[in-house]
Amino acid sequence: EVQLWETGGGSVQAGGSLRLSCKAPLYVYKNCGLGWYRQIKEGSERNMVASIGIRADGSTYYSDSVKGRFTVSKDNAENSLDLQMDGLKTEDTGVYFCRAICTVQSYWGQGTQVTVSS
Repeated sequence: EVQLWETGGGSVQAGGSLRLSCKAPLYVYKNCGLGWYRQIKEGSERNMVASIGIRADGSTYYSDSVKGRFTVSKDNAENSLDLQMDGLKTEDTGVYFCRAICTVQSYWGQGTQVTVSS
């Protein structure tokens, strides 16, 4: 079974920064689209925050709510998908999940909590 390992969540005041990291198996890292999703509360929908496709140009996508504040990138040395979150707002609070979208199926990490206080 494919496992994705997320690290880097925590608590921060509004305006602060956090960096999330998702480590993936090499095959998944090289052949699947990778993204970060946010779930505001348990049972609610997981919405994409940022992602990187598998194209050579490393095209990225950001939701409007985080554009200009978050930066998604890949670390080839660590086979990880990183999310640098700056200028955090209280509405960024939630559980952040890493997702790998592969040809046959997709995989989810276990999630990491991000809490932003005012």
